Amino acid sequence: MRVLGIDCGTEKTGYGMIESDGLTHRLITAGVIRTRPKDPLSKRLLEIGDGLRKVICEFHPDGGAIEEVFHAVNVKTALKLCHVRGVAMLVIAEAGISLGEYSPLEIKTSVVGYGRAEKQQVQLMVCSLLKLDRQIESEDASDAVAVAICHATHLSSMARIGAVAR
Repeated sequence: MRVLGIDCGTEKTGYGMIESDGLTHRLITAGVIRTRPKDPLSKRLLEIGDGLRKVICEFHPDGGAIEEVFHAVNVKTALKLCHVRGVAMLVIAEAGISLGEYSPLEIKTSVVGYGRAEKQQVQLMVCSLLKLDRQIESEDASDAVAVAICHATHLSSMARIGAVAR
């Protein structure tokens, strides 16, 4: 299964695509869609949507996943993040692929085994799980790959539970 993970942000939206059977993961692509902070939010959202559409068209994921909204100290920042999540959800729905949403705690637990892990720990474990020679340079792209790994692992676990229940 190919899974697209998205780490939403107004300046940098990370994306990461993996191929996974739920236990073994292989990196397909990872990167960042960058926008200019001085541009109007509407233009930035359009650029993020266009960038995600390009990734989906090029790599054809079977599923997608994003991080759930978390409580932010700055309400304005949280609202902007919600706009980006809305664009990501729309693009995934347009592509006709399923969407998973996970809390930061679920993602960190799935990848690191500890829900309060630091970003550096997540980056190291993403590198280890994918058997990469070096870490993914961008924290945003690495976080997006972590979201994809969490989704693939979750789907695999749910399939195994369903197989056992039958």
